[in-house]
Amino acid sequence: MYLTVRETAEYLELPEEYIEQLIRQNRIRVLHDGEQYLVNKDQFQRYFEQMEKYRAMIQEYLNEPIPEDPDVKDED
Repeated sequence: MYLTVRETAEYLELPEEYIEQLIRQNRIRVLHDGEQYLVNKDQFQRYFEQMEKYRAMIQEYLNEPIPEDPDVKDED
C-alpha cells in the first residue's frame, strides 16, 4: 500500500517537513508518479518493531526497584 507524504507523516506521527527531508536524503524509499511522492507503507514495519522493543526496554528499566544504599547508616 502506498501513502502520500502527508499520509506518511500522519502514520509515523512526524511532521511533513521531516518526512520530506528524509526523502531528499534517500532515507525513505519513494516512487514519484510525476505529481507527488508515494511511500510504501511496508518499509516502516521494522521501525515499529524496533520502537516496540525500545518501549519495552524503557518500561522494564522504570519498573526496576531502586536498590538500597549500603552506605546509609541508622542514626537512631
